[in-house]
Amino acid sequence: MQRYDWLKKIQRMDPETEFTEIYRISSWYEFPWDYTQSLSFALYRTYAVPSIGRLLAETGEFTRRTQKRYDDTVLILEAVVEHGFDSSQGREAIRRMNQMHRRYDISDDDYRYVLSTFVVTPKRWMDDYGWRRLSPHEIRASVNYYRELGRHMGLSDLPETYEDFERLLDDYERAHFAFDEGGRAVSDSTLGLMASWYPAALRSSMRLSSLCLLDDPLREAFGYPAPPAPLRRAVRAGMRLRGRFVRLLPPRRRPHLGRDGWQVRSYPGYPYGYRIGELGTFAKQDAPGPSAGGCPFPHASTGGKKD
Repeated sequence: MQRYDWLKKIQRMDPETEFTEIYRISSWYEFPWDYTQSLSFALYRTYAVPSIGRLLAETGEFTRRTQKRYDDTVLILEAVVEHGFDSSQGREAIRRMNQMHRRYDISDDDYRYVLSTFVVTPKRWMDDYGWRRLSPHEIRASVNYYRELGRHMGLSDLPETYEDFERLLDDYERAHFAFDEGGRAVSDSTLGLMASWYPAALRSSMRLSSLCLLDDPLREAFGYPAPPAPLRRAVRAGMRLRGRFVRLLPPRRRPHLGRDGWQVRSYPGYPYGYRIGELGTFAKQDAPGPSAGGCPFPHASTGGKKD
């Protein structure tokens, strides 16, 4: 394979009908690390909307069990990408996600905003730090993928184009970004989680580096002081340099899924794989029994690390 063979394959596909496969190639083969980072920052952005950040803080899940919540989010969303919307696993993952959301009073406007972050943030990340920019086919496939996810969530009036998603995101953040104690607490826990993935001696530096990647409106909404300008320039230059280095690497021949990354760390709790329907949070009376997290066969098709 040559470096741009995956892109050539994508350009032969139809983003109106093959959007899931295009999204799968982009996120698993072309940009696995970048998609992991950008989607993490996409979700992180939503904490700066008080109605979202405050709710997440009130549940306590994103402050007390931050790693578990991160892992389960990765596993649930990845099941849809891996198996497709029409698969039993994909339907179960969406059902589990909708069950969690229905327990709370969340507005459709907040839902649409969250979807917009998943469309817009990765594209902007690739523009700034990727080894190449997303192609028009990849952008359109991402739009169609998240429109389909939104429909399965019962949402209407979804943006139809990338430009519509981008306009929604920018307008919503201008109108709603504001400081909230709950949002700040969830942000602090998330930055602490990201830092915890590195050796103890590097954690303070990694937290500061993460702040250097935040745009000013987002950082100010959380009440963080501005990092030193030279450090901010250096961190961002280092990210761009990484992108240039990755461009020189051979194309990836095997997929790299989110659950295969070292950031996902709950697998000791899933020694035989996991059941999608047992991931996430539950009302007390609906919580799975003591067998939760177990699966009768190692690396079952419902999930689990592959050999």
